[in-house]
Amino acid sequence: MTTTHFLTQAKKLEMLKYQQPADKEQLKITHISFSGSLRQHPHDPEKVILLTEIFSNNSSFYEFRNKDISYAEKLPNIVNSFGDDVSMVMLWVKKGSVGIRSSAFIVETII
Repeated sequence: MTTTHFLTQAKKLEMLKYQQPADKEQLKITHISFSGSLRQHPHDPEKVILLTEIFSNNSSFYEFRNKDISYAEKLPNIVNSFGDDVSMVMLWVKKGSVGIRSSAFIVETII
């Protein structure tokens, strides 16, 4: 019997190189910010994945196209109770762009 693996772990992605906007107030009008831990999309080099709720059982993620991200800001790392730390970023995504939001859940019988 062969086993098929559909999910692969996304690799950490170094901070994308974006030029700081000249007018951050204008950026707030034309873009929406999302924060999380940045990863390279496992199958498409033109997309990134932004993991949210990193140390939670209720993990979720966003998927964006690179060309829809205008600016990325480095945020402070977060640390769990075991001392594991994760790099965090804030991505500024153009309003009107298409993104994907996914969240995992456990399939169980509801009583």
